[in-house]
Amino acid sequence: MIPHVPPMNKPLKMAVFVSGSGTNLQAIIDSQIKGVEIALVFSNNPGAYALKRARSHGIPVRSLSHRDFPSRVAYDREVLAVVEPFGVGLVVLAGYMRILSPMIIRAYRYRIMNLHPALLPSFPGTNSIKRAMEYGVKVTGCTVHFVDEGMDTGPIIIQSVVRIREDDTLESLTERVHGEEHRILPEAIRLFAEGRLRIEGRRVKVLL
Repeated sequence: MIPHVPPMNKPLKMAVFVSGSGTNLQAIIDSQIKGVEIALVFSNNPGAYALKRARSHGIPVRSLSHRDFPSRVAYDREVLAVVEPFGVGLVVLAGYMRILSPMIIRAYRYRIMNLHPALLPSFPGTNSIKRAMEYGVKVTGCTVHFVDEGMDTGPIIIQSVVRIREDDTLESLTERVHGEEHRILPEAIRLFAEGRLRIEGRRVKVLL
């Protein structure tokens, strides 16, 4: 299966979902990926600094607090209503701290990417960098993957390894992992926009 590829000489419109400061959003903006337009930045946190970053670059923003909705399904139904008018072909979860309901996953099947701060399938879920360090692994890193209905279980697009040093603190390790996140997330988006990702079962092949 080949993910959605934008028509020739038309940009790939992308929605970036965020919850916090938006450093990965800034990395995407700074990368200026050819053939990609950030059509929308969406957040479940109306106070997220990422929204300020987007506004400063003239990018449309929308926010809905999940606390205002009675259920995940009700919230995600409204999220879809917000996103669909922008005509996006790719949704990127860049520090979006909510699990998507199957409703959104079905609407954008193999067109949702997530960035995770560990080498999946190790350490899915939250606090992954801290958990990796406490477990005593010698390497950790970060992963960009397509989103499916599981918890960080979708087909892996790209990963980067970060070695854990003897003198690392949680802060120093986190800084290096984030540095790799800022590198591989724009790269995964670029490969998608170029139509170079082919999904075969659990494997994502990068076409030359």
